[in-house]
Amino acid sequence: MLMTTVQLDGDQTENLSCSAGASRQAFGDRVFFAVLTGASLIAPLILLLFVAVLAYGAWPSIREFGLSFLTSSVWEPNPERERYGAFPFIVGTLISATLALALAAPAGIGIATLVNEVLPSRLRGTARFLIEILATIPSVVYGLWGVFVLAPWVSGTLQPALAKPLGFIPVFGPPYEPRNMLCAVLILAIMVLPIIVSVSLDAIRSVPASYREAALGLGATRWEMVRIAVWPPARSGFIGGCILALGRALGETMAVTMVIGNGRRISASLFAASDTVASTIANQFAEAPSDLFTAALIEMALLLFVVTLSVNVIARWLIRPAARTGARP
Repeated sequence: MLMTTVQLDGDQTENLSCSAGASRQAFGDRVFFAVLTGASLIAPLILLLFVAVLAYGAWPSIREFGLSFLTSSVWEPNPERERYGAFPFIVGTLISATLALALAAPAGIGIATLVNEVLPSRLRGTARFLIEILATIPSVVYGLWGVFVLAPWVSGTLQPALAKPLGFIPVFGPPYEPRNMLCAVLILAIMVLPIIVSVSLDAIRSVPASYREAALGLGATRWEMVRIAVWPPARSGFIGGCILALGRALGETMAVTMVIGNGRRISASLFAASDTVASTIANQFAEAPSDLFTAALIEMALLLFVVTLSVNVIARWLIRPAARTGARP
């Protein structure tokens, strides 16, 4: 009888020990998942904080000017009657980013195709590494290179070469200024090129090898194989990469500020000085003469933030099918 009692006490002790261990494990799991949940909420909370701070700072301008802020070209920091309109800066931003994308997109897709479909396998890693180096160069370094190399070349070589036969076209006509919209377009095209190449290369790598083999087996040349079997399945990746690059071009600040000339006007000529939303904020925020002027700049920042965020969301949505497919080894 005594032996049975001792045995029961031992079972109870073992059960209590197991229950304590399970309780500690459950508590550890709850802490772990709570930490992960808190970490996952950091990004959306920071995003909401950005929007709230920008909206609060821009409210005086939104209340004062309303929708006319987006359509007016008047920019008068006159203490007696301040009037601000961001239309020239919005147009400059759209023109510079769109033209840069028009130059960089064909080049980026072509380079990605060359790296994956033409170059020997032993050279592909080196080529991709060299291209991705462009993405690591700071924006201010691009700006300095643009000031000392690109701008003199554009004004001394490219502008005379284009203006002489095509000067009658407003795009290539006067005014001719040393720092201009074309400099900003070219430097933006170089800066967004690595993004397009990287995303396009991933999209091309995700195309199954059987597509290529089927096209070649039917007698297609390498060019025909790329055109009918590689590019169509990778189209969503190409579009997503281009839109992602557009978001980068819309928000670029330092390099554009250093080469665009800060013209504060809308001009048909690519050789005229112009301005963008980002460059205007960078140039004038530190010298804001009034609270309303500061609020107008913050409203432009809010507008730029919303636009670039929307562009990036669209790009991620477009490249999601290619990312789900997985890269071809």
